[in-house]
Amino acid sequence: MNARPSPDASCEDLPNLLRERFGEIPDIPDWLLRHSEIKGIAGHRSHRIFTDHKVPSALLRTLLAAAFSAPSKSDLQQSCVVHVIDPEIKAQVAALIPSMPWIADAPELLVFCADNRRIRRICEMRGIPFGNDHFDSVFNAAVDAALVIAGFVRAAQAAGLGCCPLSVIRNHALEVAGLLALPDHVFPVAGLVAGWPAQERKVVPRLPLEVFVHEDRYGDGDLKAQVDRYDARRHRLLPISPERRRDCERFGEVEFYGWSEDKARQVAETEREGFGDFLRSKGFRLD
Repeated sequence: MNARPSPDASCEDLPNLLRERFGEIPDIPDWLLRHSEIKGIAGHRSHRIFTDHKVPSALLRTLLAAAFSAPSKSDLQQSCVVHVIDPEIKAQVAALIPSMPWIADAPELLVFCADNRRIRRICEMRGIPFGNDHFDSVFNAAVDAALVIAGFVRAAQAAGLGCCPLSVIRNHALEVAGLLALPDHVFPVAGLVAGWPAQERKVVPRLPLEVFVHEDRYGDGDLKAQVDRYDARRHRLLPISPERRRDCERFGEVEFYGWSEDKARQVAETEREGFGDFLRSKGFRLD
């Protein structure tokens, strides 16, 4: 299959995409109105359902090359990816996450990792001590990997592919590390499925731009009003069905169940509490 424009954003313009995303159109410079790169980023969708068509290996390799062209902290290049090709390994990874059965069906499964091992080995090769055995080594490598993931998503969408990052991989970090033979000082940041989209997806609305963008100083004094307006707008566009409401036995039923109610209930559930212990088991110091 040849690369082709994504069916999602090919007929949409930038102002409408941003209105759909944020509820308003920012003041857009005229020369950006037809800029395909900006429009592609603004039109991002996550895809979980794919056709049966394979992703050509040359295309995937090229997209990964584009992704690993991302910025890297101090040029230390502390990231890597494991392309899960073996069907048995893929099935075992997917089995860890039964709530997402589409992982097993996706044409491609990638696990992007923070890799602090490489620079430590380079220090050994050159007979120079590694002087940063503390938490910042974890943070720097994780940010490097996150930038690579973002680059891959953008490159894949530009080529007509769809994809979806999987932070849930970290819920099973120890098992995933074992399946992928990740050595000390290498840990999974996120998985990602990719393929040719089988259906169109809507743009998912975001909070107003003012919530994300601060000038000179951080400020969230009007957050409640902004969230309330966003809840109402998102409910009009993407209402949460009753069967998807979380933990009603614990929190009860509410007259209006919007995004903020759903997300507050989501983070009320403790998740990845042992991730720090996992990182320590991989040789990291977190002080």
